[in-house]
This record gives sequence, C-alpha cells and structure tokens, in this order.
Amino acid sequence: MNNAEPRLKVKYRDEVAPMLREQFGIENVMAVPRLKKITLNMGFGKASKNKGMADSLANELSLIAGQKALVTRARRAAATWKLREGDTIGAKVTLRGDRMWLFLEKLISVAVPRIRDFQGLNPKGFDRRGNYNMGLSEQSIFPDIDLDKVKEVQGMNIAFTMSGGDDEKSRALLMGLGVPLKKLSQKKGAAA
Repeated sequence: MNNAEPRLKVKYRDEVAPMLREQFGIENVMAVPRLKKITLNMGFGKASKNKGMADSLANELSLIAGQKALVTRARRAAATWKLREGDTIGAKVTLRGDRMWLFLEKLISVAVPRIRDFQGLNPKGFDRRGNYNMGLSEQSIFPDIDLDKVKEVQGMNIAFTMSGGDDEKSRALLMGLGVPLKKLSQKKGAAA
C-alpha cells in the first residue's frame, strides 16, 4: 500500500479548513467542520431471496469501497414482506481515515461524472445536523465493477457524517472538497 496521503485529505488540511475558519469566523481549530465517516448501504430487495445474487452484490460493494462489506440480516420476521428473522436484507460498509478520503476522491472524480444526464447532486440531502445523504441508482458507475459480471443493477445510499452540526458549514465543506452539489434555488413566489 502506498504511504502517500490521499489528495483530498491534503486539500482539506491545507485549503478547505482555513477557508472554512475564515468564512464562518471559527476561532477554535477543533470546531472546524470535518468529514468523520462515509457509510455505503445497499438493500438487496428481491435479490435477498437468491443467496448467489446477495453474495455477488455484497462482493461488488466490497470492491467499490475497498473494504469488506458487512452483510445485514433481518432482526425480526415481517410477514408483509415475506421476511423471516435472519434473512439477508443488505450490506453496508463504514469508511474512516484514508480509505474514506480515497473513496470520496473516486466518487467525485470518476463515478459521479459517469451518471447519465448529470446536473449535480441534490442539495436537499442534508439532515439539519450537517450530515449529507445521497442515492445512486446503479453500482456500475464505479470503475471497480466489471460490467460483464453484473448480475443485477442495484442502487445504494451513501451517507456523509460530518462534525459541525450545521448544514451551511457542511455544504461549504463538501463544495470546498469538490463535491458537485447543485446550487440551492430560490423558492418560487418569494418576494423580490
């Protein structure tokens, strides 16, 4: 493994953190918003009934993240969804440290530009605590996935957990790192 620091980690430390301190008037270095973790979550849906398909999707998520995916199982039975306790329902990966920065770099520079008719990520994905959630409709936009081996197209959720507790600061952090968020549009009918 290469000992060089990830490019986005260096950019955050050298450019983005000082810019955030200046922009928001943050005195304490520890109060500057920072990316704590990125969580990838894939629900299997119909593929959960097929063990081979579920294993294949979990392996694809592991390839995308660069870390082994944890297979999630149902805690309780739910007759409505024909679900028994212990059934495989999805997979998740939590990335921290250098792997988190490397994944974010891959997401921004390689995967997101491959999305068809891409106009920018939804700016409404913030949860009022400064965390951001986005969804992808297919896993094949990542270069790690061999399109010939894809058995089923599957979407995933990506959650960015950030310190700072404020949507505005988190938005500035992600924009500073190069995440292509759409501009927030003004509400229609607002007084000019």
